[in-house]
Amino acid sequence: MTWPPDASDPLVWAAGAGVLLLLWLLIRAGRSSALTELQRGQERLAGGLAALAEAQAAAQARMADGIAGDAARTAHALGAVEARLSAIDRAQARIEALSDDVLGLQDILANKQARGVFGEIQLADILAKALPPDAYSLQATLSNGRRADALVHLPEPPGPVAVDSKFPLEAWEALRRADTERARTEAARALRRAVLKHVDDIAERYLVEGETAGQALMFLPSEAIYADLHAEFGDAVRAGFARKVWIVSPTTLMAVLTTMRGVMRDARMQAEAGRMRREIGLLAGDVARLADRVGKLDMHLRQAGEDISAILVSAEKAGRRAERLEAVDFGEPEAGRKPAA
Repeated sequence: MTWPPDASDPLVWAAGAGVLLLLWLLIRAGRSSALTELQRGQERLAGGLAALAEAQAAAQARMADGIAGDAARTAHALGAVEARLSAIDRAQARIEALSDDVLGLQDILANKQARGVFGEIQLADILAKALPPDAYSLQATLSNGRRADALVHLPEPPGPVAVDSKFPLEAWEALRRADTERARTEAARALRRAVLKHVDDIAERYLVEGETAGQALMFLPSEAIYADLHAEFGDAVRAGFARKVWIVSPTTLMAVLTTMRGVMRDARMQAEAGRMRREIGLLAGDVARLADRVGKLDMHLRQAGEDISAILVSAEKAGRRAERLEAVDFGEPEAGRKPAA
């Protein structure tokens, strides 16, 4: 065969047609495979996009739930913070009120007259809590013209007990502030003198023979002063014992008043027992008189019974006589026959 081949040759045409057919078949087969792969790819892509959409939706749902939970926890935390802030505000208000009260108390204690009134008010409050209203008197005036802060009405003996409030605050504060041994010694002497003067005043004013008990109470409206007095000034306390003046604090006064209330209760029970004994004696007399009168009545009843029996006997005899009289024949007697005698 010559080269290049003749284009008019039928074999060449046949060969060319076969080649073209083969190429066409190859191209068509490739296109079909490519289309199939493209279709499969599109399906895989669609599946991936759907899975991605589902994953994104789930993630968004989880995110929404997390945000909601975080919001709830945040709201709860904010509520707790708000409650704590409110509690802090209330506590601050109470602290401010307490500070005002403390400042007011300091103002009261700084004035001697106001300090005395403070002690009297505290004494009255303790008495009201420990005793019934009729068991004590406030600002009681004695026969010597002196007026005690309170008078506890104990029965005889020992009799009414005077209670007077004393508050040696200035001398005690001077002792607390003393920063040298000399200053402390001088302040201790001043406090001792103040206490002893109060003891002497109470003994002279409120121990009245035949009117009050032989002992009185000196009320210290401060547990701190009372504790320091017993810890460091035992001689002043013993001096009070010698003058029959017992020094008491709010706590010990309550204990003493509780004991006094027991004494009052026992005295009232004894008085009631005495009254009951008198009433029982009177009742026994009434019973004796009743028994005597019942005896007399019984005697009269027995006599009446005997009289009734005698009357019945007489009535019975009279009845029999009446029967005999009824049986008598009151007709004319026969001739030659004498009437019955």
